[in-house]
Amino acid sequence: MNLILNSDSYKYSHFAQYPPETAAISAYIEARPGGAHDHVLFFGLQMFLKDYLARKITMADVDEAEAMITAHGLPFHREGFEKIVTRHDGHFPLLIEALPEGMVAPTGTPLVQVRNTDPDFFWLPTFIETALLRAVWYPSTVATVSHGARQIISASLERTCDAPAEVLPFRLHDFGARGATSLEQAGIGGVAHLVSFMGTDTVSALVYARRFYHEQMAGFSIPAAEHSTMTSWGEDRETEAYRNMLTQFAGPGKLVAVVSDSYDLYRAVKNIWGEELKAEVEASGGTLVVRPDSGDATRVPVDTVQMLGEIFGFSVNAKGYKVLNPAVRVIQGDGVTPETIRIILGRLEDKGWSAENIAFGMGAGLLQKVNRDTLRFAMKANARQDDDGQWHGINKNPKTDPGKASKRYRQAVVREDGTLLAVPLKDLGDRTNLMQPVWQDGELLVDWTFAQIRERAASGE
Repeated sequence: MNLILNSDSYKYSHFAQYPPETAAISAYIEARPGGAHDHVLFFGLQMFLKDYLARKITMADVDEAEAMITAHGLPFHREGFEKIVTRHDGHFPLLIEALPEGMVAPTGTPLVQVRNTDPDFFWLPTFIETALLRAVWYPSTVATVSHGARQIISASLERTCDAPAEVLPFRLHDFGARGATSLEQAGIGGVAHLVSFMGTDTVSALVYARRFYHEQMAGFSIPAAEHSTMTSWGEDRETEAYRNMLTQFAGPGKLVAVVSDSYDLYRAVKNIWGEELKAEVEASGGTLVVRPDSGDATRVPVDTVQMLGEIFGFSVNAKGYKVLNPAVRVIQGDGVTPETIRIILGRLEDKGWSAENIAFGMGAGLLQKVNRDTLRFAMKANARQDDDGQWHGINKNPKTDPGKASKRYRQAVVREDGTLLAVPLKDLGDRTNLMQPVWQDGELLVDWTFAQIRERAASGE
């Protein structure tokens, strides 16, 4: 994709709209307060820097963009884009600062800040808003949703499980690839989920973690059935279909998931798994993960845990909660949202069951049912530098919606009393600015590893 064309139409006329004495513009990205969460897990900028901003533009790109944009009815700043090629070897002359990826920040905290490094390109920081904001809001929102689900599950495990830290990483599985709009979205959103968990069926997420964050294997999965492989045997051979799954994939220390609602979940659990194949399940030495996939998402998985407990037995852990026979577990992958996770775990706790008996698979609720307004993301200009070097604070403050007021002056982020706080850079003093340069004039200055990001996110700092 021609980087010059990675913008919104109206941006092409903005080069002529700033005061003539302008030498630089600064802009920042934040998740404004009032969204679905009061915090944001910042993640994803590095993918954009490596995959898009690292690309040089060429004279051929300038020619292509000029032909398209002028035909589209807009002015094209050919002189400016030509100078990027001739003066800056095709790289956008920009300085980008950001918080460390994986940091959990209160909403209203600046996450990214950008300014031009050549005074002839004061129009460039806001020209890239479309691409830069998109590169931040989506992965950060998915990462925040996943992190929020982790907090819900972690709290339940702490109350009901003897070894919550061992169990937690695989409690939420990404089932969202087929519901994403593109392979790229699945990769970006999928790797954002893996910041907080290690279970996924989104293979492109593994590719993105390896390509952009130096992680050789970011997530794991297990053999699992789908309805086509079960229903192809026919209803009269449902037992044979399930037995084949055990024959092919079960064994000591192994897990295999079998969707069991193709015809009648309750019959399948009670009669097939509970009677016809019970001895084979127990003798396998592994774990059968039963997957209900229809019905009331807050009731059916709870029923399934209870039925399996009655059939295969359970133990009571040190916290007084029931734990299924290790031969069986449950995964709920239909209708899963953070709220349904909360309800299911609450109902299990009420009935005396540990949260370790169930895992969750989230699809559209994880990768697709989010938008820029989920966390009220915005990118706004906050300062203008005159040709004499003086910075002036600028912001919007609409009386019709005070919630959209933006921050004046170039920003810094400090930690005070354990809390992140935005302050004007001019007022930083001797405090440490957590927002650090990550990119300048085509050069990546910081290269986070996925391990570093995971550790930072897990610490909540």
